Amino acid sequence: MKKLNVLLVDDAVFIREILRQIFVKAGHTVIGEAEDGEMAVKMAKEKNPDVVIMDIVLPIKSGVQATKEIREAMPNIKVIACSTLDQENMLMKIMEAGAHDFINKPFDVQKVLTSIEKVCGGQSHA
Repeated sequence: MKKLNVLLVDDAVFIREILRQIFVKAGHTVIGEAEDGEMAVKMAKEKNPDVVIMDIVLPIKSGVQATKEIREAMPNIKVIACSTLDQENMLMKIMEAGAHDFINKPFDVQKVLTSIEKVCGGQSHA
């Protein structure tokens, strides 16, 4: 099964670190980390990850806007949204913008890995 290249997008360093550990342990490669939506779009274009883990609430450019731009520019990239928010309208907006799935913070390791497998068509070997 394929190892995935993952881009982590969250404005909190500790959240990116938790996600990094989950993916590295599962045998995937974290190819970049972004702390705002603008950086996320730039890094996605430069590094062409298989999947982007995208926080919804980000500085400079929202996760919704960044997802829309990434999916328009590179439709092959999968996006998994994540947030602590229980706001259905934000979740609906990011799904409409092109996100493939959604994971809640705090992260459940198995749910994160299941989401990746589902979105990437079982390519994950986790």
